[in-house]
Amino acid sequence: MSGHPSSTAAPLCAAGRVTSRRMRILVVGAGATGGYFGAQLQQAGRDVTFLVRPKRADVLHERGLRITGLGAETVLTPRLLTAAEIDGHYDVVLVSVKATALPAALDDVVAAVGPRTTVVPFLNGVAHMDTLNDRFTSDAVLGGVVRVLTTLDAEGDIVRLGTLAEIVIGEQQGGTSQRVEQIAEALAGAGFEFSVSSDIRRAMWHKWVFISTLGALNTLVRGSVGNAAAVPGGEELGRQIATEAAAVAAAAGYPVPKQALDNVRAFVTRPGSVDTASLYRDLIARQPTEAEQIFGDLTARARALGVSTPLLDATTVALRVHEQSLTRG
Repeated sequence: MSGHPSSTAAPLCAAGRVTSRRMRILVVGAGATGGYFGAQLQQAGRDVTFLVRPKRADVLHERGLRITGLGAETVLTPRLLTAAEIDGHYDVVLVSVKATALPAALDDVVAAVGPRTTVVPFLNGVAHMDTLNDRFTSDAVLGGVVRVLTTLDAEGDIVRLGTLAEIVIGEQQGGTSQRVEQIAEALAGAGFEFSVSSDIRRAMWHKWVFISTLGALNTLVRGSVGNAAAVPGGEELGRQIATEAAAVAAAAGYPVPKQALDNVRAFVTRPGSVDTASLYRDLIARQPTEAEQIFGDLTARARALGVSTPLLDATTVALRVHEQSLTRG
């Protein structure tokens, strides 16, 4: 599977290789993550289209794609498509929806995925990789990691909560490839950190350790990192959750280096920190969360690997109660 364009996509240079900065890029979802990175790519002159649901399209047509926060505001006019309007294949499809929206998103995007399309998911955990591989074949799918501090406000605008913004991609089987190098040219230099990993599965697991630690802490204390650190036992709770999550990763074959794990522990024990996971923000807003993608799958793997995770188990139960309450209305 290559990153070469379809017949309607990016032009070829004289040597016959893709002029990858003109790859046709489809961003599935224009929320806090996809909207932010897609906007950065658009501002950098890349050929970007957003695949959105009709309701989101209405907001973006009315207000534009707005990014606020950190003392700045950007308003762009994005190129939008709904599923019924897809008229060809794209070179790169960036899937940036939450796990709860993935099945519907894959149904929507299928017409945009051709024999030369590369699909790059930016979801949490690793369970989505099996879903994507089954749908599009493993040859068509790369691994991906994003880190960004953004959220959507009540008007549907993207609000930056911090300066962190990073994308990492890589071949599922490891190593590198001409395809990844070409896609890297299309995504790099667009106002955010970008890199290629020769071991993307490890990178995905290490992010999973971080987001599960932060999300579990927020959920169990019903507050921010600073709220936890301000009470006796709060800092130790954060460290214990990190130890549990890292033990699962190590048992799965992806040990977190000591310095990286120390950084996670420092992040979730920082006094005065207002940091919260997006999952927790969904929880307190009484919205569906990625409970199963982040915690249900992690604790199931822990049980299969014989790793004890009482704090992660408690978080999973608490989030399942929340999800059940939503189902009951």
